[in-house]
Parts: sequence; C-alpha cells; structure tokens
Amino acid sequence: MKIIRRQILDILIKSSRSYPIVTVIGPRQSGKTTLIRDAFKGKPYFNLEDPEKREIIKADPRKFFDDCKNTGAIIDEIQRLPELLSYIQVIVDEKKENGLFIISGSQQFNLLEGITQSLAGRTAILKLMPFSIKEIANYIDIKTDNIILGGGYPKIYSENVDKNYYYQNYVET
Repeated sequence: MKIIRRQILDILIKSSRSYPIVTVIGPRQSGKTTLIRDAFKGKPYFNLEDPEKREIIKADPRKFFDDCKNTGAIIDEIQRLPELLSYIQVIVDEKKENGLFIISGSQQFNLLEGITQSLAGRTAILKLMPFSIKEIANYIDIKTDNIILGGGYPKIYSENVDKNYYYQNYVET
C-alpha cells in the first residue's frame, strides 16, 4: 500500500518541535494512525483500541508511563483512557521536552474537553480530515469529478473499495 503524503505532515513535524505534545484528532478512518506512525517511526506505539493493552495500562498507568517517559510515545485512540491526560501533563511539565508525546483520537467532545483542561498550552491540536482533492490528485491519476464523487477517505483509494458500498457501511457504523 502506497502512503499518500498528507499536506498536514510538515505542520505535524514542526509542531512536535515546538510543543511537548501533539494531538491529532479527526473522524475515524481519516488516516490519523498511518500519518503519526509514519512521521514518528522511532517512537513506541500504543493503540488503546486493543482491549488487553488498554486494561493493562488502565490497571497500572504509573508503570506504563515509567516505561515510556524517557522516550515518549505515540498513544493512539486516547479517548479510550482520557484519565491518561493528567499523567501526560505531569510528565511533560517535569521533562520540559518538545515532541515527547503524540496522541490521537477520534473527534469527540469529551476528548477535546479533557485536552483543553489538562493540556492547555502544552499541546498543538491538529485536525486531520480525509484526503483533500490535492492530496489525491498528486498521487493518483484520477479525474477531479471522480474525486469529488468518491470523497477522501483513504480506504477507497488504498484498497480500491467501491465508494457507494464504503459510505453505506461507514454511515451505518
């Protein structure tokens, strides 16, 4: 699968040099995980969508953060354990180091509320939407009207999924 370079990539990297935390939010399936894992290959990655991993971290968050506070981490689907935001705040206040944590989550009111309360001034918040016309057109030979009708969700282009079938299922779920 070819990774399409996202327009937001340069802003993401620049933000990680200016803030201890970078938060990437956006709708499900917009490419958040692919973007952050590709941009920060050397960082340990934790997906809180995994029930076993989530329970281990929830049971002992201190141990989890003791294991990764020196290297930082990518924490994906942070909305699953929003209580981790307070731990992250303490760590970044102590370390005073930029680019320590990259967190992501689906755009939910509760997640944004927790971030603005716990991480104000400590995080850059970037919103990743599905592919733009320019992003698609730069990598795929396709007519603009087909892009408009197909939308910008990555799965449609990376796996050549029928757009009507995809959107029907996306809306249902």
